[in-house]
Amino acid sequence: MKFLPLARLPVFLACAVSFLALTTASSAIWPFSGKKERVVPVDSERASQEVSANAMMEEARQAEIDGKTAKAKGLYQTIVKKYPFTQIAADASYQYALIVRHTGKMDDAFNALQNFIQAFRDSPHFAEAIEKQFEIAEEAKGGKKQRGFLMMNMKMNSSEVLKFYEKIIKNAPYGKYAALSQFSIAEVQQDLKEKDKAVMAYQKVVENYPNTSQAAEAQFRIGSITNIAAQRSEDASNLLVARDALRTYIATHPEGQRKQETEMILSQVNTAEANESLTVAKFYRRAGKTKAAAIYLNEALKFGSPEVSAEARTLLAEVASTDPDGVAGVKKGPGQDYTVLTAENLKSRDEYVGPTAPDLNRLSQKPKMRTGDDGFVPIPLVEPTMPARPGAGAPGPGSLLPPVQETEKPALLPVPGMPNAPKPGPGALPVPPVPAPTKPAS
Repeated sequence: MKFLPLARLPVFLACAVSFLALTTASSAIWPFSGKKERVVPVDSERASQEVSANAMMEEARQAEIDGKTAKAKGLYQTIVKKYPFTQIAADASYQYALIVRHTGKMDDAFNALQNFIQAFRDSPHFAEAIEKQFEIAEEAKGGKKQRGFLMMNMKMNSSEVLKFYEKIIKNAPYGKYAALSQFSIAEVQQDLKEKDKAVMAYQKVVENYPNTSQAAEAQFRIGSITNIAAQRSEDASNLLVARDALRTYIATHPEGQRKQETEMILSQVNTAEANESLTVAKFYRRAGKTKAAAIYLNEALKFGSPEVSAEARTLLAEVASTDPDGVAGVKKGPGQDYTVLTAENLKSRDEYVGPTAPDLNRLSQKPKMRTGDDGFVPIPLVEPTMPARPGAGAPGPGSLLPPVQETEKPALLPVPGMPNAPKPGPGALPVPPVPAPTKPAS
């Protein structure tokens, strides 16, 4: 391999710079694409071009009225190519796109509108062109067939439909059809069973267009899709995403049209997660891992149905009775929701004497809002002290029942006027007197 001598290097660089300068200067007229660039005419040329363009425009419109669409298309194209800087060029480009829209294929019409949008963004027909592009994209998404390469009617490929919507968003990212187009992209992905792409597309609707009606529906769709995915797989992350999305919908749209459906799906998600947590808890309990079992049992309590919650509560009581220290240590975990264990069959116990008397002074006070760390601690996993009778003496403080002898049971109140009615024992509540019978009025 031969290298250029150092003595000739300055000459070579000078030639290269001259070549680039010549190329740059000539590209203003003849670029590498082979097409001549448009040159802005001077004032005298522009006036004559306006006259010629308007005359050609009248001829094109008359041809279109006479049904000569091919001639009209040719004239419209000539105006755009030959007189691009005239005032009538934008109208000619738009009229050409409309003819293609009614007589050509959907992709040809979309591209004709796209050429108009890119060349004449300041035209008053800009918004109309965006609207017609969206109409074409919706027709393609709905499965409208068009004549293909083999002269057979066929649907447009989904990838081409997605490109339509993406161009609409790029043409007018803050227009009213941007949110609709992004939502349609998500629907196409959903129809293709591409769950992750559909969720991401719906999420873009929520993030980029939060104040639109499409954002609310997109939020609901995220929860619905991830819920279905959770039912088909064992991936717990789908349940978390579904619950967060559904809760967000309820919080941001409390009176939304999907509120009832959202609450129903949210209930299904909570039940599914509770059942899964209960299954995992049973596994850890069999393995002797008390702390892990308690964590998942509380998850089942938090999100479960009444049946699941009852079973989880019973298992948690059993775990706490066998290993109270292990369960108590779980309280240090962040974000855990522990529920106090209730006494089973409390009313059937001999020592139960009923609820304590209410504190009237406390009931008369209005509840106060907590404003800081006032010593609030989680409820301990121990059974609360019940109001019990300590033998034959008086009941515990605060009890509503009178003292009862050790050999006696609380007697029922006698019904006045009944034969063989038992006499009230000592300490029983007084019996009201029997009212005297009244004679009927004559």
